[in-house]
Amino acid sequence: MLGLPQSTEYGKKIPKQKFYGNINITANLKRIFVEQIKGISWTNKIASSTVNVADGQEVHEIEVFEIALTDNNLDEAVLLQIDREIPYHIIYVLAYDGKYQVWIGYKEKSISGSNAFKVSTYYHTDWLTEDKLQDTLKIVGTTLDAVYENFVKQVAGDRLQSDNSEDLKILVEKDNRRKEIEKQISALQSKIRKEKQLNRQMEMNEEVKRLRKELEKV
Repeated sequence: MLGLPQSTEYGKKIPKQKFYGNINITANLKRIFVEQIKGISWTNKIASSTVNVADGQEVHEIEVFEIALTDNNLDEAVLLQIDREIPYHIIYVLAYDGKYQVWIGYKEKSISGSNAFKVSTYYHTDWLTEDKLQDTLKIVGTTLDAVYENFVKQVAGDRLQSDNSEDLKILVEKDNRRKEIEKQISALQSKIRKEKQLNRQMEMNEEVKRLRKELEKV
């Protein structure tokens, strides 16, 4: 489906109950799994044993999960729960009504030193037809660390582009800061429209200008 090498094909169904059977999961998240997901398939396994790429220091396997949806929306909490349960890096292909969307999280090892991971940010493509989907990801790199980083950049598109050879972690942190500033600007603009006092409007406009200057530098 993603045009990945045949050697990576896995083809295993995963009961969605595996992810919401945890006793600590909330009733609301269990409801989301039940109502929004039809099924989950483990379609590919990218590892040094399945492709001609060396094992990474941080990345040892990259799994591809296809998630069939009941409509064209999936709560991000579902992906977070799956990423907590699976100690590998994961690419998600959401499928609905003949269209597909690729999601990937920037997944780091937890500072606890255990096998746990944390995802700080998810990136995703637009909804794509199957023929466009096959051009989404290319295996680029000589190690699984590099392959994973390039997958993140390919899915994120312009958000993680840089003229400098910056580390992916730095690029993600900058992107998160940009999103935070954009959110602050949007909130201030909404307040300005509702504010009746001219002096308060002017103060908030000055803050918007300051944030826009900061945004240009990030």
